[in-house]
Amino acid sequence: MKTIILQQPGHFALITTPEPEALPPGEALVRVHRVGICGTDMHAYRGRQPFFSYPRILGHELGVEIVEIGENEAGLRAGERCAVEPYLNCGHCIACRRGKTNCCVDLKVLGVHTDGGMREYITVPVEKLHRSHSLPYEQLALVETLGIGAHAVERAQLEPREFALVIGAGPIGLSVIQFAHLAGARVIVLDVNENRLSFCRQQLKVEHSVQAQGEILDSLQSFTGGDLPTVVFDATGNPHSMQQAFQYVAHGGRLIFVGLVQSDITFHDPDFHRREITLFATRNSTRHEFTRIIGLLEEGKIDTQPWITHQVDFEGMIEAFPRWLDPELGVIKAMVQF
Repeated sequence: MKTIILQQPGHFALITTPEPEALPPGEALVRVHRVGICGTDMHAYRGRQPFFSYPRILGHELGVEIVEIGENEAGLRAGERCAVEPYLNCGHCIACRRGKTNCCVDLKVLGVHTDGGMREYITVPVEKLHRSHSLPYEQLALVETLGIGAHAVERAQLEPREFALVIGAGPIGLSVIQFAHLAGARVIVLDVNENRLSFCRQQLKVEHSVQAQGEILDSLQSFTGGDLPTVVFDATGNPHSMQQAFQYVAHGGRLIFVGLVQSDITFHDPDFHRREITLFATRNSTRHEFTRIIGLLEEGKIDTQPWITHQVDFEGMIEAFPRWLDPELGVIKAMVQF
């Protein structure tokens, strides 16, 4: 079967690998139709992704079709379309026992810790398949991205009318914005790229936006009546931005690091204590968030179609991928078709 493998930083190859043979118990054979490209893939291509080794088959944002499946409690059948929950957890560690499968002690993420879905077929645990009778493969491939934002907002326990600042308007930041809106927050978005800010205003109806080269604190205080946001999400994966984010949190507020960076993050402890900031990490998402997101997409309460700005078939992906790294190209979400 046709497979794209990242052999080392900066070097993809299109190769042929054997198709899966015997189907293990509890697994399903699926055909990959769409693969979403995210920041994790771009960091891996640049050689900057933590917890990563080469060579690796990327691909964890997947829209798939079931090809073969045994009897299962969910009643899934061959021919059905699904999103894949790509987080392979052990089921028995301290995190799993407490229902925090997203941060399992021995977590393996498809396309990161183990080979992913940038190939024609893959076997996955049946319990990691999430069916939809109506969504196209493109939308199913975006469920994982939306899950990152949904989980981050759930961690933050947003309250209606609360000011929430989202730093970074890439796909992860967009997913945070979607669920912050659903929670009733008043959203402010901060980014260096004016085109992305414009996208947020036009497509996501964000009322307040801040260009990062301006007077950020002054702008935030003007939007919040002289205060600062009580919740700040940093979705940049940039150490400088993450360190600066402490300055944007109101007294008694919360700071949520959604992005991941291969670096140390430092802060000024007296200021951290003076404001009594609560700092959260947020990782991946859980099964119930996948179920919720598919329902919201099917009901039309979330529309990610405008996010997909670039599409290519798998044969053109290797040539296109380096261009997607250029901010001037205006990529919001790239999608590969198998």
